[in-house]
Amino acid sequence: MLTFYITRHGETEWNVQNRMQGWGDSALTENGVRNAKLLGERLKEVDFHAIYSSSSKRTQATSELIRGNLNIPIILDEKLREIHMGDWEGKTRVFLEENDSTNFHAFWNTPHLYVPTKGEKFLDLQERVLKAINEIKQTYDNGNVLIVTHTAVIKVLLAYFKQLPMENLWDPPYILDTSLTLIEFEDDGVRIVLEGDVSHWGELND
Repeated sequence: MLTFYITRHGETEWNVQNRMQGWGDSALTENGVRNAKLLGERLKEVDFHAIYSSSSKRTQATSELIRGNLNIPIILDEKLREIHMGDWEGKTRVFLEENDSTNFHAFWNTPHLYVPTKGEKFLDLQERVLKAINEIKQTYDNGNVLIVTHTAVIKVLLAYFKQLPMENLWDPPYILDTSLTLIEFEDDGVRIVLEGDVSHWGELND
């Protein structure tokens, strides 16, 4: 059996400022660093073949914090980057609601109808992310792999494995920073064991 441990990067400065990140980037906050270390503590007994990380700096930093002193290779893959948001990157949600309200509403409420002027559609994102997933599955037929990526990436993967239409992309649960999702692959199919779990946060973040 092959098990994917999938997590989102730690909280960033732009997350706190309600800015869209996409292929843009910002540094982890103190809270993001703390949560990544807590996830590392939670996973320290898991024997990972490798950590596959989006090439964004926030996911690289999160991967290194989770790994800690363990001898696990971190493999960067651009296919695991967040959805490309074009001119939206770095803009606040308030700004986009005021200046591109139709597309912004579609992004969050009717994702199957979202057509960016620049950047990717959700189906484009899903296609490239599945390429990354299939490459990892071809490399390992059993054991454990950690994937450090982004919210929309995790949601399109879950939609695919649940066979949900894209219009249901944002159905609960919300993918919080460093939340853990477990997906098992066996000969008889795929099983989603855990979705968006943040029990490692403890009481400080509750």
